[in-house]
Amino acid sequence: MRDTRPPPAPLSEIGQRRAEPAPAINEAFDNFSHAVFAEGALPEKTKQLIAVAHVTQCPYCIQGHTRPAQRKGADPQEIMEAIWVAAEMRAGGAYAHSTLALHAMKETAPHTQP
Repeated sequence: MRDTRPPPAPLSEIGQRRAEPAPAINEAFDNFSHAVFAEGALPEKTKQLIAVAHVTQCPYCIQGHTRPAQRKGADPQEIMEAIWVAAEMRAGGAYAHSTLALHAMKETAPHTQP
């Protein structure tokens, strides 16, 4: 049976332990993350909705981006709709990749004599 309990909240201690062995890389990642979520061609609310949409299926990401999405004005309907879009896209990817299996089956099918 799969454990469905929510993950423990990430602790600042964990963040510090992650940064200590490679501080420059950690800082670069933090700067990248801040730049990605800054207001730009897309408003931050839209970016947070994309992030919360479960594409990575990372429980920390889902928890960490739901609250900022709400702070930027996303309501429960918008958040759930973003999640449904991600679900469709993941399912669509599996459907589209069936082409690879169809080609592989054709290539390995026994040749019949006329």
